[in-house]
Amino acid sequence: MSEYSRRGVVTAAAAAATAAVVSGCGDEKPPSGQAAPRGTTPGSQDRSTVRPASLIGDGSMADTGPQPHQPVPRRLEPGERPPQFVVFSWDGAGEDSKQLFSHFRSVAQEVKATMSFFLSGIYVLPEGKKDLYLPPGHKPGASDIGYLADNHVKATLEQVRQAWLEGHEIGTHFNGHFCSPTTGVGNWTAAQWRSELEQAVGFVEKWKTNTGFHDMDPLPFDYRKGLIGGRTPCLLGQKQLLPTAAAMGWKYDASSPGGLQMWPGKKLGLWDFPLQSIPFPGHHFQVLSMDYNMLANQTGGTPNGDPSKRPYWQQESYLSYMAGFHRAYTTNRAPFFIGNHFESWNGGIYMKSVERALREIAAKPDVRLVSFRQLVQWLEVQDPSVLARLRTLDPGQSPGDWRDYTGGAPTAPKAGRAPARA
Repeated sequence: MSEYSRRGVVTAAAAAATAAVVSGCGDEKPPSGQAAPRGTTPGSQDRSTVRPASLIGDGSMADTGPQPHQPVPRRLEPGERPPQFVVFSWDGAGEDSKQLFSHFRSVAQEVKATMSFFLSGIYVLPEGKKDLYLPPGHKPGASDIGYLADNHVKATLEQVRQAWLEGHEIGTHFNGHFCSPTTGVGNWTAAQWRSELEQAVGFVEKWKTNTGFHDMDPLPFDYRKGLIGGRTPCLLGQKQLLPTAAAMGWKYDASSPGGLQMWPGKKLGLWDFPLQSIPFPGHHFQVLSMDYNMLANQTGGTPNGDPSKRPYWQQESYLSYMAGFHRAYTTNRAPFFIGNHFESWNGGIYMKSVERALREIAAKPDVRLVSFRQLVQWLEVQDPSVLARLRTLDPGQSPGDWRDYTGGAPTAPKAGRAPARA
């Protein structure tokens, strides 16, 4: 299944957290068996390097210099095996009473991970001001996801601020999450996508004006300049979005459904980071690497399925994440992408299974838990011919000799591959 419905969006989550540590793709490593110092990352900038703020616009944002805790990418050495990159991303990231945004920031600190948080723009717009949102093809203020209560808007802003300071990426999940086959995002023109994206950015640029929360600290970054990617609602509309996204300076898009576990390439000049088809233990087909798609296959999309089956579904989703990881980790080392929502479907089993997988993956040698932004930076310092050779490796195909891919002669062309079943 390649789409998810309104239920595939977060309601959001609530407040707090300590400094997280980024795992990296840097060219320095601590001694064997020794963790990087808490609060720093090999090859990264320390949080103390943040300079005094220069306010932007109405003071909702500020220029504080380069983002802290960013690994320094380096080019692979000839014959070197690539690290195993894993990106955990969150659609519609927000903070409500479940406090899942703050929870997973805390988990990231523990396991030294960096993540991509895709913010829904209306999550920083009070419901009392919802008519400021002019969704393409819909009446002002319309949205297929709910607006947050004012205290949760405030909590979301604080989570976004802290997440950026800890090295996480703040991307976009746009605004109203319209999935209708007739009026949804899959039918939007490039001009409509431009309007939606400008509004998603604008709500972040002017949250102080819109909320009246003038006593809060500004976000410590320029969202318009720093935004380089996101994921569309329902995984729809990528073809029409890409020209607009490229014109606005994006570097990647993560909206494509049903990709294979292969090294990424580009579409219209942007890196294409799709949700991936991964093994689904106990089934004769594969599933997309996202919580909603597991829910859809387990319960037909019902978020409150049979409670007696939840332990089995939780184990099944965990095993699926791990099967996808191990297929890449032990073979072609293609980056592994996991997409999720801050949700409580089936009693929160998918939050439990993804956290278990995250912790187990983080403990493996040579794993880099990075954001999409950091993966882009690593890819862009590589030799293009090396990346082209890596892209010839099929899902689950071992290289034999890495020198043939990262330092030797190009491999011979192969016959066409059979597509994986999503």
